[in-house]
Amino acid sequence: MSRIGLQPIPVPDKVQIALNNSDVQVDGPKGSLNWRVPDGINVTLEENVLIVQRKSELKHHKALHGLTRSLIANMVTGVSEGFEKKLRVVGTGYRAEVNRESNLVLDVGYSHSVTYSPPDGITLSVEATESIDGQTHTPVIISGIDKQLVGQVAASIRQIKKPEIYKPCKGIRYDGERVRDKEGKAAAG
Repeated sequence: MSRIGLQPIPVPDKVQIALNNSDVQVDGPKGSLNWRVPDGINVTLEENVLIVQRKSELKHHKALHGLTRSLIANMVTGVSEGFEKKLRVVGTGYRAEVNRESNLVLDVGYSHSVTYSPPDGITLSVEATESIDGQTHTPVIISGIDKQLVGQVAASIRQIKKPEIYKPCKGIRYDGERVRDKEGKAAAG
């Protein structure tokens, strides 16, 4: 029994839901998202509450029940409030900025600047540089209405220069991520 799938999804007043066969269209103040519901799952709208039900007790339908409910709930939250991920560019001389074309330009220890172009629906911004424990931290904010896309963009930007494990004070990391310090090889004596 799916505990997540059985929970109803409350729909805020400012969000509009359109159900067409197996398509769910969610419109809100921040934008519009649509998704195709898998076979074996029914979605109904009753008095500003979405209810997700499965047609049978097949293992495949049970697996999709909670997933479908979570994805639709994320769509409702995304079009009403939006999602945001925060990265930190850490290191002496490491810089991040957003240029006029809304691309992220990173100087992270390579011989050239790295430019990242965000996909449609994603907004990038850079906050003022902070100094924490003697290291410069430049916060980069990724925001959008699609939770999966926001997370994928954050992972792609982090991949440009992952935190080093021998010198954990360098690299791009998630806000609040703890980087484990690994000792180098001991000199043979």
